[in-house]
Amino acid sequence: MDIGDILLIIFSFVLAAVGAVGVIVPFLPGVLFAWLGMLIFAYITEFSVITVTVVLVFLGLMALTAVLDIAAPILGAKKYQASRYGIAGSFIGALLGVVFLGPPGIIIGPFAGAFIGEFVGGKKPEEAVQSAKGTVIGFLAGSAIKLALIAVMLGFMISALFTFY
Repeated sequence: MDIGDILLIIFSFVLAAVGAVGVIVPFLPGVLFAWLGMLIFAYITEFSVITVTVVLVFLGLMALTAVLDIAAPILGAKKYQASRYGIAGSFIGALLGVVFLGPPGIIIGPFAGAFIGEFVGGKKPEEAVQSAKGTVIGFLAGSAIKLALIAVMLGFMISALFTFY
């Protein structure tokens, strides 16, 4: 193994760590970065420990988390009886929150959007808060799943590191 391989392995772990941060930071595709780190690591180790099959399974899981990113807040809102106004407000709030508030907007935006949507749709403030709370719970659940997936990828990489070397 040469210095270039060592640097690429270090880079693959840095990508995975940046991926974990990307779960919190908006517009940073966290799971994608972690997966790219795993792919680079698998390539450098000639897919001897982390096989092509493992890489492809995690690619599929990464795609599922992309869908989950959109669906989790909506499912959370539905669980708390949000109307279509609350769900639409949550989606719009998520977009505006991230643009105007940065990282805190990830939580504040969907919450405020769902609340406003429900209020405009005719719900009482107490009911609107419940629907808005559901969007935040959905977002947090989706983030927890993404972090867990990244932790498993890192676990595979660390295990492979000790197995390969």
